[in-house]
Amino acid sequence: MIRTTPLAITINRQLGSGGSYIGQQIAKKMGILYADREIISEAATQLSVLETDIESRDEKILSFWHSFWQFSAFAPTVYEPPKTLLPTNRELFDVESEIIKRIASEQSVVIIGRCGFHILKDHPNRLSIYLYGDIGFRVARVAELYSIPEKEAEKMVIQTDKERANYCKYFTDKKWTDARNYDLSIDTSKAGIEQSVELILSYLKMDQ
Repeated sequence: MIRTTPLAITINRQLGSGGSYIGQQIAKKMGILYADREIISEAATQLSVLETDIESRDEKILSFWHSFWQFSAFAPTVYEPPKTLLPTNRELFDVESEIIKRIASEQSVVIIGRCGFHILKDHPNRLSIYLYGDIGFRVARVAELYSIPEKEAEKMVIQTDKERANYCKYFTDKKWTDARNYDLSIDTSKAGIEQSVELILSYLKMDQ
């Protein structure tokens, strides 16, 4: 790594593997920015939409039929004020990519998801991490975090993993779970959440 440039840590993660918590802890312990809401907020401003519109699209691909009905112009029988059109998949990805690149060029940061490993592939001081785990471990964590039944948590885990994999393939043409995309991959169901934080910090010290 080139030490004269800010450090960019990208974390891609399976749902329930502890990615957000681990990212926040690393940022806190290292005294650097944890970028998640900032990306959503700035993207919403640039695209002139609500933050909830961006958040609901986080690492998801808008379906063809959703796009078709959104952009098809049918004359209403009663006048309705014009609605703000949501950005296309590509527009949203491009805007968030530019925001991520700008942040990483200005200060050291932890970037969660959004194909950060690919967006910052040319960043000279980058560590790309992939967090995964046994589905039973992840389902139990999601059920506890969201106070939902395990059956519902299992559906959420499976659906979210599928959406993130499709998102990665769509924009990078790479397999989301391929360890070759990352510098470090950790099974948090075996290593433990807190221990994974320490593993990453130890790895960073070794690389200095």
